[in-house]
Amino acid sequence: MAKRPTIGVLSLQGDVEEHLHALRNADAKARGVKTAEDLEKVDGLVLPGGESTTLAIVLERFGLVKPLRELAARGTPIWGTCMGMIMMARSVVGSSQPTLGFLDIEVKRNAFGRQVESAELRLHIDGIEGKPFPGIFIRAPWIERAGRDAKILATVDDKGVMVRQNSFLGTSFHPELTNDVRVHRYFVEMVEQALVKG
Repeated sequence: MAKRPTIGVLSLQGDVEEHLHALRNADAKARGVKTAEDLEKVDGLVLPGGESTTLAIVLERFGLVKPLRELAARGTPIWGTCMGMIMMARSVVGSSQPTLGFLDIEVKRNAFGRQVESAELRLHIDGIEGKPFPGIFIRAPWIERAGRDAKILATVDDKGVMVRQNSFLGTSFHPELTNDVRVHRYFVEMVEQALVKG
């Protein structure tokens, strides 16, 4: 029987409990992580929503930038939702804020403005079968540009809102705020595949 993966949720701000609950419902073991030592104990990691400039400061203060880069370099799957995707992007339109640069994308913060300041939109996601996914957008970014290896999995008005690049996943929306765990299950499967590859 395949190992049940342990997935960490970075527990410095944002929708931590909601992600932990959804991951458990998607058949993963889930735990909050706050330290470099915690990162050593997980098979995958979620960077939840929150405030990206604040998180950049907190990551530096807690000494987590280097351990996160090492985790990524080992091929550990990492998923960023909303602010988490901004932190994983290579660059942010009109901003010099530091990012982790795991995804070869350029994002625009609060891109949808009042149109999707806080809304639920039905999304057709490449790789997720069944009915449209209820995407919850809250002051959401969109993907302005994606590199060749970054595959856009879902769009709104022709703007990317979900992307995968090898072991990295990004969503503009908040799957953890729904009762639908298909996107969490998608990520759990990414982690399981990484474990099989070793």
